Amino acid sequence: MKGQRVAAIVIRDQDNVGTATRDIKAGEKIEVKVGGEVKALVAKEDIRFLHKFALTDIARGERVFKYGATIGEATKPISEGEHVHVHNLRSLWGRGST
Repeated sequence: MKGQRVAAIVIRDQDNVGTATRDIKAGEKIEVKVGGEVKALVAKEDIRFLHKFALTDIARGERVFKYGATIGEATKPISEGEHVHVHNLRSLWGRGST
């Protein structure tokens, strides 16, 4: 949005989460560049600096991608704009499925 600092970054087109580059407030409309396109969404809850949020709806059991790599899988459905962290994501490290 014009006049505001960039809210988040997305590194790879296949990423389904963005990383907040500043604190984002619940209800805030943000725009994120994904590939060559700009995606607009609304934060469903507060997202702290450097925390992740869903760029699209993510189903339970679906892989979560950040910086082009699998970082885990959703333990429950995650809505677009929702905070993604240990309460709804489990790591696959050491499970032989990354």
